[in-house]
Amino acid sequence: MMQPWRQRWLGMAGAALLGLCGAWAAAPAAQAADPLTLQLKWVTQGQFVGYYVALAKGVYKADGLNVTIKPGGPDINPDQVLAGGGADVVIDWMPSALATREKGVAIVNIAQVFQHSGMELTCRRDSGIRTPADFKGKTLGVWFSGNEYPFLSWMAKLGYSTDGAHPDVTVLKQGFNVDPLLQKQAACISTMTYNEYWQLIEAGMKPSQLIVFKYQAEHVATLEDGLYVLQRSLDNPAMVGKLARFLKASKEGWQYAEAHQAEAVKILLAADTAGVLTKQHQTRMVEEVVKLLGTTPWGYLQPADYKQTVSELLSSKSTPVISKAPAGAYSYAVWDKAFKK
Repeated sequence: MMQPWRQRWLGMAGAALLGLCGAWAAAPAAQAADPLTLQLKWVTQGQFVGYYVALAKGVYKADGLNVTIKPGGPDINPDQVLAGGGADVVIDWMPSALATREKGVAIVNIAQVFQHSGMELTCRRDSGIRTPADFKGKTLGVWFSGNEYPFLSWMAKLGYSTDGAHPDVTVLKQGFNVDPLLQKQAACISTMTYNEYWQLIEAGMKPSQLIVFKYQAEHVATLEDGLYVLQRSLDNPAMVGKLARFLKASKEGWQYAEAHQAEAVKILLAADTAGVLTKQHQTRMVEEVVKLLGTTPWGYLQPADYKQTVSELLSSKSTPVISKAPAGAYSYAVWDKAFKK
């Protein structure tokens, strides 16, 4: 059976040919595409390859959408951009989104694109660390700006304090590079399976010099890249329809990227206006990122995974990421309209 995305590409190609053949005939003015702005969690890179592919291959346009992709960065909080009206949809990790929701922003998950966690703690083997019991007394590098929540929940679960005059572990506010590990400023740093780990390897470290603790394997994983909107978007039927078209097209972009990874990397490099991406690193990133999509229906938020994330965020009685289980933090309204028959 032909894959749905293959049917779509062939259909699009056929439609384009028919359009050329009919160019001599008078045609009504084309209907303007609906604008939609997507705010990324981070800069242009393989983490977001499906969206860039859907844009470059004209899938969004074919669904009547004029999509603008806004890259993120260290000084850009996607949830703040959403609350301020700077985007219609944002990509964020669930811990950050739920913390934002508890602060009064009505942010709602409409699709869970990454169904597996790529987060890990990578340590120098020469630091003496072999198990999480060895973290005590060590300096651990951690990203902030919302990315610290899974780490803090894990430390709380282990019973380690991270603040005060004499914390069990010293938290180094990690920049978005791997220098603290290379320069032995920290015993461990935060890495992603698809990014910073490979930066260490490319910098000359050998896998045998490292020990990696994957959040997924340690049973402390929380949900990462999901798509979020404000509640008011879900209260607007026309917007729900537009978002459903966006989900369908994004799914096709991800499926195409997974099946044509070399072409997807070329699309990323072409979209890199800053000129900082390398083919080697983005090739590795795309290879790893597609593994996080899972095997359940694309973008479907499994209730058990949601409950696991909430449980982890509530695990510390003294410093929980959220103080109570949220209500209304996710909705299937858009997903059902896009995919449910």
